[in-house]
Amino acid sequence: MTSLPPTLVVGCGLIGTSVALALREHGIDVHLRDRDPEHVAAAVERGAGSAEPVHDPALVVVAVPPRATAAAVREALETYPAAVVTDVASVKGSVARDVAGGAGLDRYVGSHPMAGSERSGPLAASARLFEGRPWVITPAAGATDAAVRLVEEVAVMLGAVPTVMDADTHDRAVALVSHVPQVLSTLTAARLVDAPPAHLALAGQGLRDVTRVAGSDPALWRDIITTNAEEIGAVLTAVRDDLDTLIDALRDRDVVGGVLEAGRVGTRAIPGKHGGEPVELVVVNVQVPDTPGALSRLFAHVGESGVNIEDLRIDHELGRPVGLVEIAVAADRADELVARLTERAWSAYR
Repeated sequence: MTSLPPTLVVGCGLIGTSVALALREHGIDVHLRDRDPEHVAAAVERGAGSAEPVHDPALVVVAVPPRATAAAVREALETYPAAVVTDVASVKGSVARDVAGGAGLDRYVGSHPMAGSERSGPLAASARLFEGRPWVITPAAGATDAAVRLVEEVAVMLGAVPTVMDADTHDRAVALVSHVPQVLSTLTAARLVDAPPAHLALAGQGLRDVTRVAGSDPALWRDIITTNAEEIGAVLTAVRDDLDTLIDALRDRDVVGGVLEAGRVGTRAIPGKHGGEPVELVVVNVQVPDTPGALSRLFAHVGESGVNIEDLRIDHELGRPVGLVEIAVAADRADELVARLTERAWSAYR
């Protein structure tokens, strides 16, 4: 890969700039283009590449909003007849259909890194963004093996895990695991707009967890939702049916219990760390003073216990003078961790 001629990244938002930063770390000569000169300037300042024009890229990465992706892909295929072109749009089916019939499709390989953030723009970019994340590859019909291999190599180089599927299957999958969760988070957060301050003062970490992604870029998500409307609509219709059932039976303990249990079972279907089998986790709560060095001491003592941290969250509730660190560990190790931390004078409990 390091012997490649220059790579062109079209679009200097979060994903495009992150791709560029990661490629630069591997010695790739990256050139940047964006309709917003300030985005290009910011990405260049971050060290993501050069704003100078490029005439013979071996690879073009199109990282523009979904509705603009097909046109940008067609332009890249026509402008750079020797380049492999990939895009990183989060909706693939409509792009594939809009590009079909054009020239150079043997060099077009759609893709989608399953990585992102509620933050946006080049200043939010990170070369580490893709590490350990799935990178879906959706080759166009007729794409050469060499073109597909190149995109797979880029995904691996950036630390991602490539997986191949057709564009429509991808869109159904992301509607379920990404797009609908975004919509539901947004709808929940929207209910807070006119909430009385006294009610909001009762908010805990659960509300923050549910609404975190609602802070994402509305313009980007407007594009994603309207572009993948059919698949999102199918999932939302099923959710609406579940809501209707629940609303009609809110006083029926059996129905409510069934809904709650179905949700609990659903959480167990989510893959565990590194894509492995889900592990039953228990949260150990530890009160930590809000002072420098407190977290490092806690982590050192957890390490000495020999219990592995599976997940971690820090909660700062209104009125609590200390932080509450929630350490998720394997269920069969939770009691041991509580005992070891209590011996170290931590206030720890399940």
